[in-house]
Amino acid sequence: MKLTRLLSCLFLCIIGMSCIQDEAPNAEADIVSCIVSSDILKRDPIIQNATVILMVKDSVDLTNLAPQFELTPGATIEPVSGTVRDFTTPQSYVVTSEDKNWKKTYTVRCTTEGLTTKFDFEHSELEGNKYYVFYEILEGEEKQYMWASGNSGFAIVGGNKTADEYPTTPYDFGKNGKCLKLETRSTGDLGAMVNMRIAAGNLFIGEFYPLEAMANALKATHFGLPFSFVPVSLTGYYKYKRGEVFTEKDGSVNPDAKDNFDIYSILYETDDNVKYLDGTNFLTSPNLIAIARIGEDEKKETDEWTYFNLPFVYQPGKTVDAEKLTAGKYNIAIVFSSSIEGDLFRGAVGSRLLIDEVELVHNN
Repeated sequence: MKLTRLLSCLFLCIIGMSCIQDEAPNAEADIVSCIVSSDILKRDPIIQNATVILMVKDSVDLTNLAPQFELTPGATIEPVSGTVRDFTTPQSYVVTSEDKNWKKTYTVRCTTEGLTTKFDFEHSELEGNKYYVFYEILEGEEKQYMWASGNSGFAIVGGNKTADEYPTTPYDFGKNGKCLKLETRSTGDLGAMVNMRIAAGNLFIGEFYPLEAMANALKATHFGLPFSFVPVSLTGYYKYKRGEVFTEKDGSVNPDAKDNFDIYSILYETDDNVKYLDGTNFLTSPNLIAIARIGEDEKKETDEWTYFNLPFVYQPGKTVDAEKLTAGKYNIAIVFSSSIEGDLFRGAVGSRLLIDEVELVHNN
């Protein structure tokens, strides 16, 4: 599914809402960017929700770093931008809006760890008491925020929903322990007003920049994070139940259409010109190396945990270069969606995909 089209349209709602109400005050107390010397980083800083992640090289002295921050207009930050701090443990920063009425606490953390490759979806937390964000636990109990979703977009159009009524949530009844639950939801009256009636449940490795999305959501969705191994396959378990009523973008019922889900992973090369793939090119870029994707004949409705094993298929003429791999030049993304055509606002409310015990199998 072209996930970013869905996110793009959801954020068009912000533009429409700006005609009738002021911008949400909490948007005035944000970190827009984090500036650190590129010599110490494996990739650009990641800003997700209230967390800033610096993926640093192994040799970096974490006791003496002084990150600088770009803030929303008029906002201030404490400690001030450029303060030297010890990042062997996560550090907190408080951003205050220009009118002094709003504060937001950010956690800035450094990590030298690569991506984990086994995902059981046991770990999630509430963002702003609104919706869930997922994370992984590394050695030493460090949290790794590698997952993003469309929940922040649904927050705009979904009304006063509880966190468990969002499209992407944890679920207590996994294959073992908890699992990931993705459910296609109605976007309500506001979504219908702008012809965007459904929001598919989704989760992907990468990051999403809501402020950039105000201008161009496709460009604001960045797929993938650095990966230092050669992927072989994506495995795991799923359950799937499609919704009963398939609707078109205009809200009309299509009795002949049936909803379906999607699971895939992409490996791509980064270079001086391509730091990430976004919603405009993530399946078409010449930097794409390999794709693992569930086939239509492998998908089925089932209330039993069903195993999938998706081999990576390399693009014509593409291979993984050992030197580039060692240098951290490759990114990987994994994407799950409860409605394969949710980007076109075609699907069935109630389509539900459960995912558990996923592994990204790789060669050393």
